Amino acid sequence: MNLQQIRYLCAVVDHGLNVSAAAEALFTSQPGISKQIRQLEDELGVPVFIRQGKRLTGLTAGGEVVVATARRALQELTNLKRVGAEFKSEDEGTLAIATTHTQARYVLPAVLKRFAERYPKVRLLLHQGNPIQVAEQTARAEVDVGIATEALADYPELVTLPCYTWNRCVLAPKGHPLANGRPLTLDALARYPIVTYDFSFTGRSQINAAFTAKGLEPNVVLGFGVGIVAQMAYDPVRDKQFEKIDATHLFGPSTTRLALRRGIYSRGFVYEFISLFAPQFDRAAIEAALRGDAEQYEL
Repeated sequence: MNLQQIRYLCAVVDHGLNVSAAAEALFTSQPGISKQIRQLEDELGVPVFIRQGKRLTGLTAGGEVVVATARRALQELTNLKRVGAEFKSEDEGTLAIATTHTQARYVLPAVLKRFAERYPKVRLLLHQGNPIQVAEQTARAEVDVGIATEALADYPELVTLPCYTWNRCVLAPKGHPLANGRPLTLDALARYPIVTYDFSFTGRSQINAAFTAKGLEPNVVLGFGVGIVAQMAYDPVRDKQFEKIDATHLFGPSTTRLALRRGIYSRGFVYEFISLFAPQFDRAAIEAALRGDAEQYEL
């Protein structure tokens, strides 16, 4: 048994049991992968895959356990490499972050500036996507941390830390009937076309829930309308043509979370970044959460 066999095995599973796709991704040949997997099965004495002719159609019961164990072995190998990098050069490396547009545009710039000043030799990689994409990239250990408001807590392979809560405001053109100085109501808001986030994005579930609870159907459009946006997205200078109307009494607050993959060894500068983003978490608190001692942090 060798690491190459384990890598090939996991790659085939990750590519939907398509050996050709796995071979292409690994820059090797399909017969080579098939031969290595057969040798692994022979050594284990357990068939890993269910086969129909030459096609792989699923994992056997033993195969499920073998693949899970193989993934842990590869993860521990990655951890060994990270330990070596940690003690070889504590202030060099790469910090990869997956996050949503809202975080990348309005929250992270100041944090990343401070981090870059502290760790000028660390390369920063920012991957933007919707919350599900952020969660999946973090769960697959393609990034060091994931930051989003939705989805992260739904993945059991992730440990999530609540960083801060936020709510929404409504933006309307100057002179709009909603900007009359009176407290905003959902009934009044529902009379106008609404521009807001896509269903998969930041805090949309809270907006839907508020209207549903009142038996209202918001007219969400892609063109012109009044905007329901995160408070952090409003800039009084840039958005001076709009009236900002308080809507915190209409919608439940949302919590932005930071996620780490369970079992991953994180380098010291990753902990430093987390503490800059969410100062309530020092390294000891983060490590406690990763151990499972304090997973249910709440703000």
